[in-house]
Amino acid sequence: MLKVENLNKKFGKKEVLKDVSFELQPGERLHIIGKNGSGKSTIFKIITGILKQNSGTVNIDDGDVIGALIENPGFLEYEAGLENMKFLAELNHNYNEDRVRKLMKRLSLDPDDSQAVSKYSIGMRQKLGIIQAIMEKQNIVLLDEPTRGIDKEGIAVFVEILEELKKQNRAVIIANHDDIPNLKYDKELKLVNGVLEGE
Repeated sequence: MLKVENLNKKFGKKEVLKDVSFELQPGERLHIIGKNGSGKSTIFKIITGILKQNSGTVNIDDGDVIGALIENPGFLEYEAGLENMKFLAELNHNYNEDRVRKLMKRLSLDPDDSQAVSKYSIGMRQKLGIIQAIMEKQNIVLLDEPTRGIDKEGIAVFVEILEELKKQNRAVIIANHDDIPNLKYDKELKLVNGVLEGE
């Protein structure tokens, strides 16, 4: 499904990732834990093609589709939340308004709210980013600090959604600096000074 081998990345002379390797199978939930600035977001940016690695490989099976929430998600700032989701999904001709509305309501976002995303709180933006990463039934989901700014009730709903993704055999990688209450993982790896440790 997803195989990352010997990934190395430098910014100038600074080594951010050193021989990072891991695999992800259908339905698995992987936790990459590390301090802010440890390189977690860099891994996601390389997997999604935003950044180019200095060496190493990323292999994704044919037909697999990646959805990603990466740090500070970008939106059409002067459009409402639902309009943003419509715009993004229609890029792939894959917009299902009923699905998006249900996800927004579950995460306490009003799909009929005309408020511009520029006025959203951090937590509201994260919720919208989570929806964007899963709304097209992507089967590999990358979530970077997904619960940042989200309250306990919102986190509980987020965990419920992740359990549903697992039942649908969709693989998820969560990268953050701490644990999410009541969320269990199939694999846990720690990123320290650019090196991935443990399992």
